[in-house]
Amino acid sequence: MQTPPHTLDEWLAHCERLHPKNIELGLDRVRAVAQRMGLAFGCPVITVAGTNGKGSTCAMLEAICLQAGWRTAVYTSPHLVHFEERCRLHGEIARAADLVPHFEAVEAARGDVSLTYFEFTTLAILRCMAAAQPDVAILEVGLGGRLDAVNIIDADCAVITSVDLDHMDFLGPDRESIGYEKAGILRTGRPAIVSDPMPPQSVIDRATEIGADLWRLGHDFNFSGDKQQWGWAGRGRRYAGLAYPALRGANQLMNASGVLAALESLRGRIPVTAQAVRNGLAMVELPGRFQIVPGQPTLVLDVAHNPHSVAALAANLDAMGFYPCTHAVFGAMADKDLAPMLGKVGPMVDRWYFTDLPTARAETAAGLLAKWQAQEKRKDVQASTWADPLQALRAAVAAADPADRIVVFGSFYTVGGVLKDGIPRLQATHLAD
Repeated sequence: MQTPPHTLDEWLAHCERLHPKNIELGLDRVRAVAQRMGLAFGCPVITVAGTNGKGSTCAMLEAICLQAGWRTAVYTSPHLVHFEERCRLHGEIARAADLVPHFEAVEAARGDVSLTYFEFTTLAILRCMAAAQPDVAILEVGLGGRLDAVNIIDADCAVITSVDLDHMDFLGPDRESIGYEKAGILRTGRPAIVSDPMPPQSVIDRATEIGADLWRLGHDFNFSGDKQQWGWAGRGRRYAGLAYPALRGANQLMNASGVLAALESLRGRIPVTAQAVRNGLAMVELPGRFQIVPGQPTLVLDVAHNPHSVAALAANLDAMGFYPCTHAVFGAMADKDLAPMLGKVGPMVDRWYFTDLPTARAETAAGLLAKWQAQEKRKDVQASTWADPLQALRAAVAAADPADRIVVFGSFYTVGGVLKDGIPRLQATHLAD
């Protein structure tokens, strides 16, 4: 007889063995187990779906609510380095030992129901969050929305960030199909915040069909700004002279605008002051989202892993100014639309370091190199392949001059692979240890 799991790592290994498929969309199984567990939140719940911008939106919501004095519980996925990153309680990452009883509760409740890794771990984290009795719960939706395990919770406010092409095998071939799946998190009579300035019509149609309280960027709320500051206007409230969010990047004002709309829509239940908004946006942190690590050479970390987010990364890199040489460490999943990703950032990369990743879903470094060679036009660009992201980064550091720039991007595995020992310090001696 098998020994029951005791540690978080043992539970995660158990979850990986339970179900024949890594992803199986549908809510019947996970909802049945949640009902047996009596899973419920006694506070306002905000769910966040979208192709890009979900993590940033959750981080800004959390930062502002914390500054306003509210106790927060946040669920995000995937993680960069440690599984516990997926659950934050009052701004702190949950401890592994504190998660274990909630895995035990899921196991006790599921009986003969087979759950995927994502479904099992989601139920455990949701139970952990509910047990903490927060004032507000913020839930990042995983894949899609309508059939994602997080959607068993009826949110008091739903946010849909940018909608673009990703996970088409599961969500459909175009933005309209994908938008329909994202809109599955909307609820009748409750705020539906859409921060995509050009959302698919399917999102608008679904909100109208079910009678959600639709808030659209450019219609119900808007933002404006210059190089120094920005302002936001919504239904009956305005913020002027705001500092730019601490999260860098061209799309963060869209995300921040959706955040302020969501908080405005819940003002009767979780009011926040203008000072909390200012402080929260100024102090928000989110590793791996156009994260610039101080030092020489400049290091940029970004989990851009689809054409839309890579286009945003390219725009942000372009806005950084001139660097004599840009080195790019890149690893990605094989099911991504890799050609446009390489094409969008290609013109500003002088040296590529393609890397293998520790998952069967990943494209090999050799496969990435072949895809790049099939389209690369510049003859002066060099490329190499590496066994893992940290080795690739070490090679980039060894080749880079202090005035250069190194960009590590692609899958969470790529960025997480260079962060696993903490923030890298870019002295070659340190990395050679």
